[in-house]
Amino acid sequence: MPRSTSILWFRQDLRLSDNPALQAAVRRGGAVVPVFIWDEEGEGRWVPGGASRWWLHHSLQALAERLRGVGSRLILRRGRSEDVLRDLLRETAGSAVYWNRRYEPAAIERDARIEAALRSDRVEAESANGALLFEPSAIKNRQGGPFQVFTPFWRTCLAKGVEAPAVCVERLPGPAVWPKTLRVEELPLLPAIRWDAGLAERWQPGELAAAKRLDAFLRGAVGRYAEKRDFPALNLSSELSPHLHFGELGPRQVWAGVQRLSEDTGVFPVHAGAQKFLSELGWREFAYHLLLHFPTTAERPLRAEFERFPWAEDPQDRSLRVWQQGRTGYPIVDAGMRQLWATGWMPNRVRMIAGSFLVKHLRLPWQRGAEWFWDTLVDADLASNTLGWQWVAGCGADAAPYFRIFAPVLQSRKFDPDGAYLRRWLPELASLPDAWIHAPWEAPADVCTAAGVTLGRTYPYPIVDHAKARETALAAYRSLRS
Repeated sequence: MPRSTSILWFRQDLRLSDNPALQAAVRRGGAVVPVFIWDEEGEGRWVPGGASRWWLHHSLQALAERLRGVGSRLILRRGRSEDVLRDLLRETAGSAVYWNRRYEPAAIERDARIEAALRSDRVEAESANGALLFEPSAIKNRQGGPFQVFTPFWRTCLAKGVEAPAVCVERLPGPAVWPKTLRVEELPLLPAIRWDAGLAERWQPGELAAAKRLDAFLRGAVGRYAEKRDFPALNLSSELSPHLHFGELGPRQVWAGVQRLSEDTGVFPVHAGAQKFLSELGWREFAYHLLLHFPTTAERPLRAEFERFPWAEDPQDRSLRVWQQGRTGYPIVDAGMRQLWATGWMPNRVRMIAGSFLVKHLRLPWQRGAEWFWDTLVDADLASNTLGWQWVAGCGADAAPYFRIFAPVLQSRKFDPDGAYLRRWLPELASLPDAWIHAPWEAPADVCTAAGVTLGRTYPYPIVDHAKARETALAAYRSLRS
């Protein structure tokens, strides 16, 4: 007797390859109905921001096309997840729901509630880990608790070994009668005022695009990744983070791709670039480990003493808006913030510089920066975003100490020596010579005039003086310690 229908609940796992929930539904037998539910209430405080919604719209289109290729369909619904799932079970005479786990606090609470409700209805409910190399709760220190330092955490992970990814399904059996679906255009994902042209020009969401980007990175940039990834003009980042966040690519697929590089040499990782790249995958694992064990850290510092930090007053959010708009007067900060607005992306080194500037030069709470990144990054991920901002603010696990204050001009000269990155995103400074583009306010008047730069009009003066801001930040830190 054939099995009854299974519901395959897609969330941040928008792929057919190496998808444990999909594999479980297929193994069960019977028809499989894939569904995505737009459930704002279920996301709690962290409803996806504008850039994430744009990506999700196009990723759902790509997933629907992939499902058509294996003889299936994607059903789109909107509402409370538990209500929609029960509706679908009734409409399809289904008796099982499969999904891949999420680890954000609101998602954990919602999923536990749904799993209990389904089982009370005698519906088979099964979740799997499709987002991470290792289940966060399974990685423990010698005392049986969570890690708060990356190196021993990652060493413990590596000792466990990584499973090989599962192959992609070739056919997905569907029901005799499909339930009704919304069109992706009916979900509130695309902006009403179209500001997304830069994102559309820059990115291609979807599983096939993710595989193509991984292959291109492993064939090229990974070899120079360890030594040159901090140079933003070289664009040596893998840029896989949005694909990983939305699950268009699984971390086991990434790991297997790096392993394939070693087939000829038998050495794994094959070189320093591959090793560094895998460690960055490890930091992603660490971020989820921390969020799972310290769920309040998306809003509150892990180090409790930072609750008392004397942040600066910012009437009418003036300083915050200047930072958001890329008008601080520090070119490396402004270039990064303008790239973020235009493309939904910023290289990691520039994220650290811009984040440090907000928290330490402007002395504004790291949560304000985290909220802005959440809305503007295409790879906005609660675990990674939280780890990054608590790291730069010095208030999280294994964080940079607060007294480590990035000097934006020195960072700019070191990692963008010829100003190529600055000229790309600050065209008003493009004609300044290399010697002056990193600090235009230091340039002689005749040099500015020849370059068409009028400080205070075509480009702003610095909003703060670096040396004074540094001393003020350190004084605030000392007051916290006392």
